[in-house]
Amino acid sequence: MKEQSEKRKSIWVLTPIFGTLVFVVLYIVATLFYPGGSQVDKYSIGFSWTNNYWCNLLNENAINGQHNPAKPIAMIGMFVLCLTLAFFWFLFPRHINIGKIPKLAIQITGTIATTLAFFLFTDINHDLITNLASFFGLIATVGTFIGLYKTKWYGLFAFGILNILLVGLNNYVYYNKELIIYLPIIQKISFATFLVWVCSIDINLYRMTILTNTTQDKNSR
Repeated sequence: MKEQSEKRKSIWVLTPIFGTLVFVVLYIVATLFYPGGSQVDKYSIGFSWTNNYWCNLLNENAINGQHNPAKPIAMIGMFVLCLTLAFFWFLFPRHINIGKIPKLAIQITGTIATTLAFFLFTDINHDLITNLASFFGLIATVGTFIGLYKTKWYGLFAFGILNILLVGLNNYVYYNKELIIYLPIIQKISFATFLVWVCSIDINLYRMTILTNTTQDKNSR
């Protein structure tokens, strides 16, 4: 009974998972409104999961030249995702055994990176925003790896390494003219893997919070 009470009290820790689910739903809905056109066929109809990129949903016009009604939905999804990741990087260092400076570094750089990421699809200098978001995101990610290792969550640490390898694969395929046709699929797999990683960490944080609160209650009696 006490454990059930702690689960209800700690449910807010799962906010990143709820945010991720909302993003996925909005992503899928946005694809239904995309007029058409892809890197393979400019005149194709609708959104192709194998040939279209996520960013195609965020453009003012679709690749086929038509007005893109999917953009508002995709922008809301992007906003939800940025808020979700910002909250995750604020939450994560609060629940692990890591120093004050690394904790602040993860929280600040993670929030800055996700805030900047939202401006990728505006008229602001794309390369500048990309470089800045990548720089701050790298710091937050390195801090996350350190936190996972110190907490002895080695499985999640290894899962994170897989994400890094997938990022490397994305870059390799992006600069290979023969393989770039496969990039939309690889990007979706990489993105999904990253979100699963974040959600898996969040589940562990939730379990840790329940255990900590239960232990504190027992010790206070």
